[in-house]
Amino acid sequence: MSSALSTPPSTGSPASPPPVDRSTGPAPSALPRATRAELESLRVVGARHPWRYVATAAVAVLLAMVVSSLVTNQRWEWSIVFQYLTWPSILSGLWGTLRLTFVAAVIGFGLGTVLALMRLSRSPLLRAVSWAYTWVFRSVPLILQLLLWYNLAYLYPTLSLGIPFGPSFAEFGTLDVINKFGAAILGLGLSQAAYSAEIVRAGILSVDQGQHEAAAALGIPRARQSTRIVLPQAMRTIVPTSVNEIIGLVKGTSVVYVLAYGELFYTVGVIYGRNQRVVPLLMVAAIWYVIITTVITVIQFYVERHYAKGAVRTLPPTPIQVARWTLLRTWSRLTGRPPHPSLPPAFAVRTGNGRGHLTRTGRPSTTRTEGDAV
Repeated sequence: MSSALSTPPSTGSPASPPPVDRSTGPAPSALPRATRAELESLRVVGARHPWRYVATAAVAVLLAMVVSSLVTNQRWEWSIVFQYLTWPSILSGLWGTLRLTFVAAVIGFGLGTVLALMRLSRSPLLRAVSWAYTWVFRSVPLILQLLLWYNLAYLYPTLSLGIPFGPSFAEFGTLDVINKFGAAILGLGLSQAAYSAEIVRAGILSVDQGQHEAAAALGIPRARQSTRIVLPQAMRTIVPTSVNEIIGLVKGTSVVYVLAYGELFYTVGVIYGRNQRVVPLLMVAAIWYVIITTVITVIQFYVERHYAKGAVRTLPPTPIQVARWTLLRTWSRLTGRPPHPSLPPAFAVRTGNGRGHLTRTGRPSTTRTEGDAV
């Protein structure tokens, strides 16, 4: 083994030997024959993670207990759950929830964007109005706002359209305009606008000032700066928080039950108030909320992936790509064939066929010298 470290014979010249590149080491062909044979005989041993196995086993046991409880406990009454999952009145309540969420989100984020731009303007009045709006609507509880909007007719029996402080052209009864749905939309949308304004403002402020200065130095028009430079970068900050707000809005529509509006939670409450199947009906509502949240989460992934184009060199794989690559990797492991050419390196190295990397080695000999693989 010491021959691997021996220096070449001296030629009598006083010049020092050429430096060795320690980052790459000597080429395999330059190693002595005994050393290469010994390296080739080394057995590759995978890294051991005993605590990972213990944690996996513990979590698997817990999951098995949960699944067993869900299946064997007859009090869950899954037959009642599946019976009411697609019940016509339940689907009608689900449509009410989706409609409230969509309209309130459009109003909330549309008005929130306007409020954010007002807060960033140089006008003191606009900044003050935006700040006051955000302060008031974030301070008053949502359920109180809903009740105030629903009882707006007590303050203003009629609403009119016309010139400010001048004649009116048309008048409407307040109860005819702001019914249960209108009060719910006003309460949810205007409250959401206060939170959305801060989200949009934070996203715009997250863009580096140098980006604005560079765009201005290139002579790009202000509108084009906003749409092509500022907005794509701000969306990477805005999207995750906004989706959280939308998911919260989906669940927050259940507060509308105080107006007796027929959304999902109110409909479920009416049904279990009649048949006393409380837990199965609550599970029906929970399943539908989970489904809605899952769909929104999938949309969030693709929106974030779209706006990540300007920040990362390689986009994160889609769920379909991950599933396809996992199947190809599993097939390569089972058959022992080389990894499929379309597999990215991060997946190919896990097949263990050809394109792997050493993680740990064990050698039969007891001596270890400099230059051995570790």
